[in-house]
Amino acid sequence: MSNLQRLQARIAKEGFPTVLLSDPTNVGWATGFTGSFGYAVIGVDKAIFITDSRYAIQAREQVKGYDVHTFAAPMTGAKFLGQVMAENGVTEVGFESETVTVSTLQGWEAAVPNVKFRPLAGIVGPVRQIKTAEEQDKLRKACKIADATYEHMRKVIRAGVTEYDLLLELEFFIRRQHAPLAFDAIVVSGPNSARPHGKSTDRVLVDGDFLTMDFGADYQGYKSDITRTVVIGKATDRHKEIYNQVLKSQLASIEMMKPGVKGRDVDARCREILDEKGLAKYFGHSLGHGLGIAVHDGGALGPSSEIVLEEGQVWTVEPGVYIEGYGGVRIENDVVVTSTGVEIFDTSTKELLEF
Repeated sequence: MSNLQRLQARIAKEGFPTVLLSDPTNVGWATGFTGSFGYAVIGVDKAIFITDSRYAIQAREQVKGYDVHTFAAPMTGAKFLGQVMAENGVTEVGFESETVTVSTLQGWEAAVPNVKFRPLAGIVGPVRQIKTAEEQDKLRKACKIADATYEHMRKVIRAGVTEYDLLLELEFFIRRQHAPLAFDAIVVSGPNSARPHGKSTDRVLVDGDFLTMDFGADYQGYKSDITRTVVIGKATDRHKEIYNQVLKSQLASIEMMKPGVKGRDVDARCREILDEKGLAKYFGHSLGHGLGIAVHDGGALGPSSEIVLEEGQVWTVEPGVYIEGYGGVRIENDVVVTSTGVEIFDTSTKELLEF
């Protein structure tokens, strides 16, 4: 079943009116279109795609199963949207209230006075969260590129190089695999590794540093997101204590993941393990997030999560400990929920390595 068909089934089940997708990520997921502007007008028995003349050729190549319409200046997108909806008998349409701005909505209402715009939250998210076999395969391949990247980086990590030089090497390797970066990679060392989303600097790696690398590749629109932490020089007992406890918490979290388990319970288990060594207070973010066509693909495994795990969901599992002035450790896998547990997509070693 295609993503369009899955979405139409949800529309039918929930009794939504025709829906209008304008968020680029949702449009891309539903249509396969990779351009920067497009509308998808979708009902139980209709699928219309609208873009402008810049993408006329691209839309015909990429968008399948839709009636494709394009326009050019001086026609505006809002007016053309209204024209197409009128031609197709649309009088009421649900829009993505989470992402549509007030000004955009006002522009639509002014240009399309005969259509009622109804705010709808969660139109695509619940469907997008369950990955098809084809989507899972793309995520596996994105993870294979990430695994290869980590293997390559193990050849170049050493004391005396800078964070920024390692960042460039990492990015170049991913691009040499003909893959875009899934997101701006993170390469931070020593005290900088206590910043979960730190930026690489000209800091030179020295013995005693933790080095954390958080990166991913994009394979046909689907993202990987893995993190590995290593030690520069010989690991001390303190290095080992922190690292091994983070790893223990991650393994325990992964072990309890299966259909029917609540996301907040998985997160709580992780914190329980960290607290055995008094480290939970250094873990300030959620345990994980959804992964797919977006790096943050909806949902979170966190203390307030209402998520219940279902087969086909793909999650990151990434506990971390960040001690200001000392450094930090994060270990991250990408996993898909199966009928009995999870499958881990990335296979790079999580052994504490010394360089």
